[in-house]
Amino acid sequence: MILSDIGNTSTKFFINGEIKNYFKDDEIPNFNDEIFYISVNEKAKKKVLEKNPNAKDLSSFIDFKSSYKGMGIDRVVASMFEKDAVIIDAGSAITVDIIENFVHKGGYIFLGVDSFLRAYENISPVLKIERGDFEKNINLDKIPLQTKDAVFFALIKSIILPIIEICKDKNIIFTGGDGEFLSQFFENSIYKKNLIFENMKRIIDANNSPS
Repeated sequence: MILSDIGNTSTKFFINGEIKNYFKDDEIPNFNDEIFYISVNEKAKKKVLEKNPNAKDLSSFIDFKSSYKGMGIDRVVASMFEKDAVIIDAGSAITVDIIENFVHKGGYIFLGVDSFLRAYENISPVLKIERGDFEKNINLDKIPLQTKDAVFFALIKSIILPIIEICKDKNIIFTGGDGEFLSQFFENSIYKKNLIFENMKRIIDANNSPS
């Protein structure tokens, strides 16, 4: 069985415990195994189905209650099975979802780290900061004295302070490409690289492998 998370930046396949990424211009293989997928990208989904027409959309097997309008299926899957937690998926966008007593209370969306950096660069070439320039041990309690640190300071503070305000005593679960990086700023957090795929598997198991 293969699981697929079809996103805005890439299509991820979870195969034998490993993640394989396919980006916009990559050719999607024809897989022999049974595929279950979720998708927030119609164009990329069609590309997957062209080669794998029997792949099954897992969203039809999901029962998730929320008053939030327009919640992406990736956020739904990431938020399932938690009682009291803040779920943060830090990818091309950073989504924050609040769960209380198994009920989704709402959430919000940040720009992803790369989008933040591109926004600075669009203001001025002087503000162009490469990902590799990040200083992970920067002191966020000290006012920066160089441009690189100033950009990084403002970027990280703008992400972590609203999370701190809303989290209170809740556990924080990070996932996504920048999830591990951001989790270091929170003592009450864990990083689950494969959270979405783990929850997809739980959904399938709960539905006795829908076909």
